[in-house]
Amino acid sequence: MYRADISGREEGSTMLEIPILGLLSEAPMHGYELRKRLSALLGTFRAFSYGSLYPSLRRLQEAGWIDEEDVPIEEPAGGFGTRSRRGKRVYRLTAEGKEHFAALLAEVGPDAYDDEGFGTRLAFFAQTRSDIRLQILEGRKQRMTEQADGMRSSLARTRERLDRYTLQLQEHGLESADREVRWLNELIETERRGPNPSP
Repeated sequence: MYRADISGREEGSTMLEIPILGLLSEAPMHGYELRKRLSALLGTFRAFSYGSLYPSLRRLQEAGWIDEEDVPIEEPAGGFGTRSRRGKRVYRLTAEGKEHFAALLAEVGPDAYDDEGFGTRLAFFAQTRSDIRLQILEGRKQRMTEQADGMRSSLARTRERLDRYTLQLQEHGLESADREVRWLNELIETERRGPNPSP
């Protein structure tokens, strides 16, 4: 699933690039703050690995999309009221990084429709063009409709052979898929009406 392309980026790493660049487009952050924000942002959609953050930051820095600087911070040094200074590494988006982030948001492929990709893209919909948002929502709706249809068909064939717990689990999965399709239909309808729909 992961392979390096000619730019040196691993396929699949885009889904971590988007939230890192997106958060840094809001404000420069040090690593710990960025890690907390990413965990809160992605926690619903993926098991965010802290070990993947700093290699990703290094790749983005090598590509010229972010840079870093040590910002001195004053802290109390002890009981004598003196203060010591230590550096804190702060990451910020470069001009090239802003362009790259905009280009990533404009890309639409199959990974934008899966659970992780869709959740990541949805988190930055406010910064995404309306036509791209609509494409992603339509693609996700098709993916979830096919998934729900497959589950419904499988359930119809195997219902009599399932124990009640497995049956309840599969019915719950089908209900969740159907509920997401309804939600996506609402989002698509709102998107088509535009930013200022009439009452």
